[in-house]
Amino acid sequence: MDMNNNNKSSDLGKQANLSESLTVITVLIGCISTAVLLFRDDPTGGPIQLALTFTAFIAMLTGFKNGVPWKTMEKSIADSVGVATTAIFILFCVGALVGTWILSGTVPTMIYYGLLLLSPLIFFPTACLLCAFVSLSIGSSWTTMATVGIALMGISSVLGLSIPITVGAIVSGSYFGDKMSPLSDTTNLAPAVAGSELFPHIRHMIWVSVPSFLIALVLYTVLGLSMASTSTSAIDLHVFTNALTGHFNIGLHLLLPLLVLLYMAYKRIPALPAIFFAALLGAVFALLFQTKMVLALANDSTAHTGIALAEGIARAMFAGYQAETGVAAIDKLLSRGGMWSMAQTVWLILSAMLMAGVFSSIGVFDRIANSLLGITRKTGSLILVTLSNSVLMNLIAGDQYISIVVPGQIWRKEYQRRGLAAVNLSRCLEDAGTLTSPLVPWNTCGAYIYGVLGLASFAYIPFCFFNIINPVISAIYGYTGFTILNSEEAVTDTVQ
Repeated sequence: MDMNNNNKSSDLGKQANLSESLTVITVLIGCISTAVLLFRDDPTGGPIQLALTFTAFIAMLTGFKNGVPWKTMEKSIADSVGVATTAIFILFCVGALVGTWILSGTVPTMIYYGLLLLSPLIFFPTACLLCAFVSLSIGSSWTTMATVGIALMGISSVLGLSIPITVGAIVSGSYFGDKMSPLSDTTNLAPAVAGSELFPHIRHMIWVSVPSFLIALVLYTVLGLSMASTSTSAIDLHVFTNALTGHFNIGLHLLLPLLVLLYMAYKRIPALPAIFFAALLGAVFALLFQTKMVLALANDSTAHTGIALAEGIARAMFAGYQAETGVAAIDKLLSRGGMWSMAQTVWLILSAMLMAGVFSSIGVFDRIANSLLGITRKTGSLILVTLSNSVLMNLIAGDQYISIVVPGQIWRKEYQRRGLAAVNLSRCLEDAGTLTSPLVPWNTCGAYIYGVLGLASFAYIPFCFFNIINPVISAIYGYTGFTILNSEEAVTDTVQ
């Protein structure tokens, strides 16, 4: 993407000026704010999608006024949606995985043993550390949240702990591990865009990420200690564990689908085929170890046994699992999954990509970025603007990859001109681009979390301590000069 291309030729129309760009962004902010205020119970259930679509329409009118042809905008929309296509199908596969993993007993087994091992006193920091370890090992925050994260949600619900804090801990841990893992796609993308190298980039991030993560763990510990007195009693836990063992065949062997998925992620098998294979493996385990439940889900006493089993598995994959244990809390917890459950989230992603495509075609991204060049006279302001640029891209483009690639292209030459090491830029791209993506409801990451964990971003944002603290510390380092390397120092670090 050439950010210096202003699309000024007559056949493409002229680029939006700064006033027009700020106008459409103001419309976006106004529409989103209105949607949240009017529909507080479920703003991502349609109101925000409508707000994004309306903003895209306003941007289209701006493009028409400037002579941008519809074909140009249409192609940009198609390209933008194309960026999210893989994420959309991963979501559908995750829905199928959740359905079969509940039916097979994999998720109930994780919840059962988690209830036996995890104490409410240390649940939040333990959840954060566990997700960090898994994500660091496999390089995928999405896979971590769709597996370990779902189990932790169930354990938290049974223990009577705060769901928003639990999701915050899951997101913080998952993104710390993802950010620091050499297996992560964003961790490889950021240095590639900035012109640095992978392992110097990771070493440079340690200075910001580790202190931020330690602070987050302290905050989760304090919250856990303050809330433990109100958590579920041991008697209640006995009721829950009995309900699980009475309805599902529970055993450590049912954790094999999880181990297989983690191994595939570790071997860097692409997420889409890996997750779908894990969903199919869950279906096999359901047939082997939960046969009666598969037949019950089919709910067709007249069908041949083989046909009924196939119907039960299919229902779990496309419609999810419906629990009937007799314990309301367990039924609510385990009645979920299925490809259809992701439809609302996919709608949110498509609406965001529609808006981002129109914004790109009329030049909003270019104009906003170019207008920031004049306020980066010192290193501190350059770091702050880089961070802000990535956050802005997450807000208006709705995709974490765009929030890394576009600012990286904009600022790479400026960092070189000032003699600043490329690792400074690559660290900023991750500090803001990667870490703020799950905090935006219409971003692909925020939408994914809503689809998988079932909680809107507005509820868990205040408790994503690592994701919030990290960019702040990064900005402070920029103004103090602490750990900011020049080009010569970076060369020494690479050699070492």
